[in-house]
Amino acid sequence: MYNKQICVIGLGYIGLPTAALLANRGYDVHGVDVVQSTVDIINRGEIHIVEPELDTFVKAAVNSGKLKADLKPCEADVFILAVPTPFHDGFVPNIDYIVSATKAIAPYVKENDIVILESTSPVGTTDTVEKILKAERPDLFKIQNSKLNIQKSSIFVAHCPERVLPGQIMRELVENDRIVGGTTPEATEKTVEFYKTFVSGEVLSTDARTAEMAKLTENSFRDTNIAFANELSILCDKFEIDVWELIKLTNRHPRVNVLNPGAGVGGHCIAVDPWFIVHAGGADAKIIRTAREVNTYKTEWAIEKIKNEALVFEKENGRKAKIACMGLAFKPDIDDLRESPAVYITTTLINQGFEVLAVEPNINEHKDFDIVNYKVALEDADVVTFLVAHKEFKNLEIETYLDFCGVLK
Repeated sequence: MYNKQICVIGLGYIGLPTAALLANRGYDVHGVDVVQSTVDIINRGEIHIVEPELDTFVKAAVNSGKLKADLKPCEADVFILAVPTPFHDGFVPNIDYIVSATKAIAPYVKENDIVILESTSPVGTTDTVEKILKAERPDLFKIQNSKLNIQKSSIFVAHCPERVLPGQIMRELVENDRIVGGTTPEATEKTVEFYKTFVSGEVLSTDARTAEMAKLTENSFRDTNIAFANELSILCDKFEIDVWELIKLTNRHPRVNVLNPGAGVGGHCIAVDPWFIVHAGGADAKIIRTAREVNTYKTEWAIEKIKNEALVFEKENGRKAKIACMGLAFKPDIDDLRESPAVYITTTLINQGFEVLAVEPNINEHKDFDIVNYKVALEDADVVTFLVAHKEFKNLEIETYLDFCGVLK
């Protein structure tokens, strides 16, 4: 199978690591992205995102000639769609990028090709991919029974959701178990065979809709558990209890494992995926909806705590407080700002007229505000608030602060 050509659509946080890994495993990989600068950076053997070990993988893949980036797809044996799946206003799933990517590869797909959707998607999206390909390329769907209007696909369409942790992607792409669900049993079998060539974890077989729901369930489960911790932190603040000590003590119970609270929940997965279930499940998705609402409220609660601290300083000192927002990424030690509650907090404070020193050690610039070195921010700030537990912030000697992530505990 290593003589197969792979075409990866989307060279972001999942697509690029996947493309680089496959290229280093001996596949010829053609990566596609809509941003010219991203294509140019990758073709120089460099990376445009922060991820440990990714730079080494990309450099080796490009130098070997096994990885090339382009703006357009090409003919291949395996197509992997790894594009974003955001939502519209009102938390309505948006699969426009998936639709566009599917239409883009349609002219290049041929008989016996495998088309894999890796993007986290609402249930039924893999079927939609197959329907689009059927509409664009009816020649790939053979008529078996004209009277009953039964057709058989000559391509294999499947869903295999990514389930990696930013900061450990290159390792987890290989070691984690994967779930593969095809639109047909044959598609499942063919796709499982492909993943077994580079995944050391177990490759589990199911159908496409179950595979889609599995990923949404994983992230909704995590979101719900985080919501419990975030609600607990709000209650502890009301009861004047140190939530970090409380969690440490509670977790000494052999069957209890309370997670750590934060300033909310971010990232493209946990902050987004539960809404896919809520949108489709409606009134029956009670706990999942409530968890999302709790985690969203925690961010607004944090904003009010910061504002109150700043206003107290202003009243006592006769001038506006400088607020240091320590961390912008959605989790520690990465540069990914997608759906980050820290970015929302920082932007909201700025928009409401507060003077903010935005700190993020993993990026050099932001389109909406200046990035300040954390040492400078600590010297200049009147109110210091820790939003993300980056390694640079640990063990800092500071007396007065607001810590929403437990970095100094």
